[in-house]
Amino acid sequence: MFDIGFSELMVIALVALIVIGPERLPRVARTLGHLAGRLQRYVADVKADINREVELDELRKMRDSMQQAATGMESSFNAELQKAENDLNAAAEGTVETPQAGETPVSPAQEDAPAIEEKQKQ
Repeated sequence: MFDIGFSELMVIALVALIVIGPERLPRVARTLGHLAGRLQRYVADVKADINREVELDELRKMRDSMQQAATGMESSFNAELQKAENDLNAAAEGTVETPQAGETPVSPAQEDAPAIEEKQKQ
């Protein structure tokens, strides 16, 4: 952080010893140590808060993209389901014939029954 060498620290300590005095210097050094520790904890807390916010933002973006993908899959599934339903309805309407007067209704399976019986005989 700061580019302070050992010689600069010795000069600062010597000046502090002269200015503050030998009786109060340990108390002042202890107080400065406590303040430096508080400052480091505060900086660490701020960094942790920023990292949490960044992670939350990333998670929100991921959640939004997953919701969009799920919505897209759901809409395509519903479209395919509707298409299949329409095809089945069209096929059902095309094969159902109304019997004429005096005729008995015949299902498609009953119409195919003679052909199947003939294949089995062969």
